[in-house]
Amino acid sequence: MPNELLTKALDLISTKTVEDDSRLGTSFPYITDPDGRWLTMRASVSAGYTPSGWTHGNWFCGFWVGLLLVGYLHTNEQRFLDLAIERMRLVAPRATDPNTHDIGFIFWSSAVPAHRICGEKWIADLALVAADHLRRRLVPTHRGAYIAAWGPLDDPRARSSSAIDTMANIPLLCWAAEQAKDGSFLYAAEAHAVMTRGSFVRDDYSTFHAVEYELPCGARRRGFTFQGWSDNSTWSRGQAWAIYGYVAIARATGVHAYLMLAERLADRYLQRMGNDLVPWWDFDDPAIPSTPRDSSAAAIVSSALLDLAALHPDPAAGGVWLRRAYAMLECLCRDYLARGEKHRGILKHGCYSKPHNEGIDSAVLFGDFYFSEALCKSVLLGRLRDVPVRMVVT
Repeated sequence: MPNELLTKALDLISTKTVEDDSRLGTSFPYITDPDGRWLTMRASVSAGYTPSGWTHGNWFCGFWVGLLLVGYLHTNEQRFLDLAIERMRLVAPRATDPNTHDIGFIFWSSAVPAHRICGEKWIADLALVAADHLRRRLVPTHRGAYIAAWGPLDDPRARSSSAIDTMANIPLLCWAAEQAKDGSFLYAAEAHAVMTRGSFVRDDYSTFHAVEYELPCGARRRGFTFQGWSDNSTWSRGQAWAIYGYVAIARATGVHAYLMLAERLADRYLQRMGNDLVPWWDFDDPAIPSTPRDSSAAAIVSSALLDLAALHPDPAAGGVWLRRAYAMLECLCRDYLARGEKHRGILKHGCYSKPHNEGIDSAVLFGDFYFSEALCKSVLLGRLRDVPVRMVVT
């Protein structure tokens, strides 16, 4: 894959991010409106249940810090790191948020790479506090334990529900286990991965978006969706979160079975895509092909497949996954970059939540971050994240 293509994408990310940071005040972008302008939200907005439904809060804020860090690594300009640390202080109070699993997203994308880059102890301590609060969301049952996704744990609706997104939150727990030399973090991450494998992954290796458990027995009461087409459809970004999460838990534990599960989930994702490299927002939307795609799903999967390729015990199979990851990245670089001045996001044609008519054809901040993460894994190897080591099967 042409290195120049990746470098120009990093140029665009750096330019747009530093230009927009000064316009945001103390708020953070999350999706673009139809005109291409960022919509913003304060970092302090938490999540929870209301009488009428679920509110997600601001789970995007850490991704903006991550983009600034990528800008620093790409340009070596101190101003990017200074801005990232300033933003980190705005994000910091969310570390003790008791209402959401998304503190995993927030601090995995911000504090963990920030500490890797600058080594500030307070940043590592902040990420450990967030990891502790994520670990507290582990709900024990007779069949295992899972991390509850949404809302305060004294709310029965919150306590009984989990989401496939959580698989992409548990990397924070894996990092904390190593950072703090505390295996209970990894125990919580692996327990959730095991319970998710049994409750979310269907026989054909597609996934539910969410599961409601029967407590205390731990049986699945129902599989359902918030953001997919239907309860039984395959929401492409949900499948992407699952791939990303199982690669992460395989890497942290060295358990080959998790890597093989990630492969099967990725195979299923690719089967449903056919010859396309960016998926429809939901593989089962009956309106296909007259329905949105989701570039963020492709960004997440490309990042996950780069690690899958590096970890795979069979170098030949790893090479196949590497070529697939690069093909996705090349497609995003060539056909999905928002190069125009008016559009302030990085990747066009993301789909945040079609059922809620929110960001259905826009840039979404997490898509921009995972795209930049994949670029760093390709161009700035070992700078944003540590480099995976090939697994050995004994």
